[in-house]
Amino acid sequence: MSPVLAGVLQLLALVVALGLSYRPLGDHMARVYSSERHLRPERWIYRAIGANPSVEMRWPAYLRGVLAFSTVSVLFLYLLQRVQGALPGSLGFVSIDPDQAFNTAASFVANTNWQSYYGEQAMGHVVQTGGLAVQNFVSAAVGMAVAVALVRGFARSRTGELGNFWADLVRGVVRILLPMAVIGALVLVACGAIQNFSGIHEVGQFGGGTQQWNGGAVASQEVIKELGTNGGGYFNANSAHPFENPNGLSNLFEIYLILVIPFALTRTFGRMVGSLKQGYAFLGTMAVIWIGFTALMMWTEFAGRGPAFELAGGAMEGKETRFGIAGSSLFSVATTLTSTGAVNSFHSSYTGFGGGITMLGMQLGEIAPGGVGSGLYGMLIMAVIAVFIAGLMVGRTPEYLGKKIGTREIKFAACYILVTPALVLCFTAASFVLDTPSNSMTNSGAHGFSEILYAFTSGANNNGSAFAGLNADTQWFNSTIGIAMLLGRFLPMVFVLALAGSLAEQTPVPETAGTLRTEKPLFTGLLVGTIMIIAGLTYFPALALGPLAEGLAA
Repeated sequence: MSPVLAGVLQLLALVVALGLSYRPLGDHMARVYSSERHLRPERWIYRAIGANPSVEMRWPAYLRGVLAFSTVSVLFLYLLQRVQGALPGSLGFVSIDPDQAFNTAASFVANTNWQSYYGEQAMGHVVQTGGLAVQNFVSAAVGMAVAVALVRGFARSRTGELGNFWADLVRGVVRILLPMAVIGALVLVACGAIQNFSGIHEVGQFGGGTQQWNGGAVASQEVIKELGTNGGGYFNANSAHPFENPNGLSNLFEIYLILVIPFALTRTFGRMVGSLKQGYAFLGTMAVIWIGFTALMMWTEFAGRGPAFELAGGAMEGKETRFGIAGSSLFSVATTLTSTGAVNSFHSSYTGFGGGITMLGMQLGEIAPGGVGSGLYGMLIMAVIAVFIAGLMVGRTPEYLGKKIGTREIKFAACYILVTPALVLCFTAASFVLDTPSNSMTNSGAHGFSEILYAFTSGANNNGSAFAGLNADTQWFNSTIGIAMLLGRFLPMVFVLALAGSLAEQTPVPETAGTLRTEKPLFTGLLVGTIMIIAGLTYFPALALGPLAEGLAA
């Protein structure tokens, strides 16, 4: 079987698996967030944290809950790393330095999971399992809660109430993420991923000598890192490590985990607003971009020129032979079009255009299908902008789902789309103005520029993947990327929740003959065009200096 055909079959198998999961999972999540019943374990949690899950919140109160919970999470994870040397199960590792502890705490709480350290050489079992893995669950649940709050803003009228943050947070973990993670971890263990709390072992190497390996609860952390679109690896090699991703079957399963909730949330959206066709319009938009990016990535990685490429069957540098170009391309597109950041190959070694595709996937806003929760609310923001553009073209006041998109709403949407580009481009520029940050680059020229551009693109967009080649474990990068991750995560949430509150207060307007039909393929095409044009106008100059220049020079 040719590698190209194998890649096509993997893509088809993935589409079938996602299709089979779409309806039951989407409907289940809609029931979870619409239910008025509280499970007994959930009531125990509410009593422990002192929350009343039955009290409805307006958007400022909902936002305060998000920020308060996330602030406490950052402080707890920071302190846990700082005292690691005194904890049992630390495997002899010392406490983490302040700048790196801040970077890691910000990273995992922001659902970014950027790592500027070697996981197997820095973090013990307590920090890995009691700190990082816990944040993989709750940071994902925070994103889902904010997305559901925005959906309620569209679904409700004449009220500013968006639900209860604490109830949405707990339900997301207990009823959705935890059951799926348990089943997924068993599948990964069956595929060969490790799951233990063993210490450091000396193992023999082929050709003589020994090497040290430590065990860990890898399968359970691997499954939630993919399912919650987190991305932080137990080992430095991330999902390229055989303990995390043993074979082609586990690789395909992990890609499925990355995509399943973000795609299924479009049906949850359709169910909660009372129009499944609206959810299908978003699904179509996400699918068109995802399949298009996957096809482009496979083409550019298989079509490498030169003797080395021809002998290897394509651009195999930096890729695992057990996954090949197809499995690596599928993974890289899935992880950069979502906020996952896990990698099973090194993006720095991709072709110039291939590296550019991974960057552009993040720069779109990671909405195809995007992160858990963040993909849906990002797509809703883009839909608001697309409706506004359509209204300008025909001279009508724009409406979406029976809500007027006025000056206030479009200002919130505009602020949302300006936050991450400002963080990415300003921090990238500052890194080249100062001497010390630019000294961290392994390469010069266009590829070196791509290393730093990718790092801040990954951090500000809450992706977490690394281009490789950049020494990011410095005070400058630990601090600035940490700030970019926190601002890139929580500033957009402010505008999302403010928009949700504004929409929920409105009185629905009746549909007329002039109302834009947002469930039709025409709107899907408009939405795809809006997304690509906004990203292109924002990032094209930077991309031209990095991956485009490198690709054209090859």
